[in-house]
Amino acid sequence: MAASARGSVWKIQPRDVEAAGLAAADAAAFLAALRSAAAAAGSGATRDAVWAAVAAAGVLRPEHPHALHQLVYYSAYARWDRDARGPPPYWFPSPIDCKQTNLGRLMEANGPKLLGSSYKDPISSLSHFYRFSVENQEAYWSMVLKQLAVNFKQEPMSILSTSDRSKKGGTWLQGAVLNIAECCLLPCPSLKRTDDSTAIIWRDEGLDDYPVNHMSLKELRTQVITVAHALDAMFEKGDRIAIDMPMTCNAVIIYLAIILGGFVVVSIADSFAPQEIGSRIGVSKAKAIFTQDFIVRGGKKVPLYSRVVQGTSAKAVVIPAIGDSLGITLRNGDMSWKDFLSRAAGRSSSYSPVYQSVDALTNILFSSGTTGEPKAIPWTQLSPIRCASDTWAHLDVRPCDIGCWPTNLGWVMGPIIIYSCFLNGATLALYHGSPLGRDFCKFVQDAGVTVLGSVPSLVKSWKAGNCAEGLDWTKIRVLGTTGEASDVDDNLWLTSRASYKPIVECCGGTELASSYIQGSLLRPQVFGAFSGASMSTGFVILDEQGTPYQLRRHGDIIQRTVGGYYIVQGRADDTMNLGGIKLHMQTSSVEIERVCNRADECLLETAAVSIKPSGGGPEHLAILAVLKDRSAQYDVNLLKRKFQTAIQKNLNPLFKVSYVKVVPEFPRTASNKLLRRVLRDQLAQELSNRSKL
Repeated sequence: MAASARGSVWKIQPRDVEAAGLAAADAAAFLAALRSAAAAAGSGATRDAVWAAVAAAGVLRPEHPHALHQLVYYSAYARWDRDARGPPPYWFPSPIDCKQTNLGRLMEANGPKLLGSSYKDPISSLSHFYRFSVENQEAYWSMVLKQLAVNFKQEPMSILSTSDRSKKGGTWLQGAVLNIAECCLLPCPSLKRTDDSTAIIWRDEGLDDYPVNHMSLKELRTQVITVAHALDAMFEKGDRIAIDMPMTCNAVIIYLAIILGGFVVVSIADSFAPQEIGSRIGVSKAKAIFTQDFIVRGGKKVPLYSRVVQGTSAKAVVIPAIGDSLGITLRNGDMSWKDFLSRAAGRSSSYSPVYQSVDALTNILFSSGTTGEPKAIPWTQLSPIRCASDTWAHLDVRPCDIGCWPTNLGWVMGPIIIYSCFLNGATLALYHGSPLGRDFCKFVQDAGVTVLGSVPSLVKSWKAGNCAEGLDWTKIRVLGTTGEASDVDDNLWLTSRASYKPIVECCGGTELASSYIQGSLLRPQVFGAFSGASMSTGFVILDEQGTPYQLRRHGDIIQRTVGGYYIVQGRADDTMNLGGIKLHMQTSSVEIERVCNRADECLLETAAVSIKPSGGGPEHLAILAVLKDRSAQYDVNLLKRKFQTAIQKNLNPLFKVSYVKVVPEFPRTASNKLLRRVLRDQLAQELSNRSKL
């Protein structure tokens, strides 16, 4: 709750509006418009109805100070009874617009036939149609496959066969033969995709005042074919070939060419240290690795090729990060990008893709953890179909869209955004540089991005730097987030920059090639919560005693709320036992962090961990903090008192903050997840060393 919030929007006064950053000359007019919009909700309207009316009226605009958005939103939901009504919604589906969504169109066309008299409209019948998708997989997937650019060389004999009892879960698309990369590269009349359609929009960091670059589908296909020919000249079909580089146009071209040619991609995050690169090359048995000489981020050149050389003896093909010439000397046996492409000289401008069964291996990814032996996760040709169908249904990716999700091929969102765009006929937007600052945010504006994905730490960075100030993000119609638990106020900032468009929360896993719970444009959305299971995905919700109550999956602890929403409460290994109070199922480190993040304006983010006292006994609560101004000095004792007050007021009066430390940054996985266990171990070692002095 914002400190300036009032008991309702009706109690907001001109001085409150001015204190939130609006000029005195504009305060009266704003307040009049706010009250007019609230009144339109009707006499005695509920708080969510008032907020819906205010949001729909456009009273709050992207250029308004964030403090003003906070004032109105938190005032609208003051004294909202979460226990009785669940978390408060901030976005509501339109009865008219919902019929134009991908899922809405499918339901309108097939709902009456499939659901009979129980079908009313996409919003009110979503739960029925979801249940149908779980119970009638054959029928649901038959319809969805027709919506995607999936072209079978040999059609499947069935959607789902359960005749082979040795295969748990059955056999999907039995007998199907295709090349999924080819599906991404061909015109598709049903999606209105032609050779002249824009396949990729991109911009290089440092050229932020120049127009964005465009690549047509035909140009993309031509470049992919060139790389595929060069691969054929050097490797045997089925060889595993790694990619360890930023997600640039070249990275996407190489990725598609490897699969088009019947090879297997090995995905490695460009942030990994040499030993991590080497271990993944070893596990996957990759024959070669594509990389760059440097990574250009925030105006700095970060060495990449040197890390690859230290990590593996596998042959490297090295692409210059800037210009056409490499900025390093190559190791014997390695090859420049220019020399590699010369291997395709004289070959045909066409290419015969390698067609394989739908369960053929195409990509080896790795879990995002950074400790222990890397967990190799195979993707078959089924994986792209699954992820593209989920973004079709939940993120509503359409042929007219421009999709951007700053990511890397080394973790699951890289392949997901490629397939989500190309198999849905959308344009892929790539920024060759750091996504943390204003330059990336300007690219979102200049590229006309309509579907923008993120992770919460990125949003926190954009918000802290006010990176979208003066930029037009109104073309965005859907936002997405994944990777870690979202912060309510950060998401309030994010949606307000895009005129209150919905943020679709996604939670899944690399092995799923998708999410098992997500948001939906056919349900009201609440901050930091999922509105239900992914279409066609069924799950059983159990607590630790086996009683139907709570969902646990992939090590996540997830709370089911009143109203049927789900809130991620952190990893199972992030739970704590403070003073004998187990923070498991009720409150987790994530919940503590959400409260602490709002304890002081100086804070960028916090991390809550438990530490065991040397003499035994209950665990103690430690809060580590990163400041917005990394060079600032702050009274840690004052910060500790603020954290204590915030936790006792908003969570549990019995929780006691025992230790507070300000740090420059938090350790994260390659997919940007906060490594609390690393913080916990580092802090325990520090306190142990201190006790020995």
